[in-house]
Amino acid sequence: MEKVYKTMRNAGVCNIAAGVVILVAGVAVGVVSIVSGSILLKRKSEILF
Repeated sequence: MEKVYKTMRNAGVCNIAAGVVILVAGVAVGVVSIVSGSILLKRKSEILF
């Protein structure tokens, strides 16, 4: 029975670690997209089509 609890604990730790990594990656991508969008808006008058 103890082996089952250790397996469940390890799975929980892995899930928490994966969640933190995904959260950090999501925040990083969000910040980069906001910054690049603001640069585009700032230089809107310089863009010619």
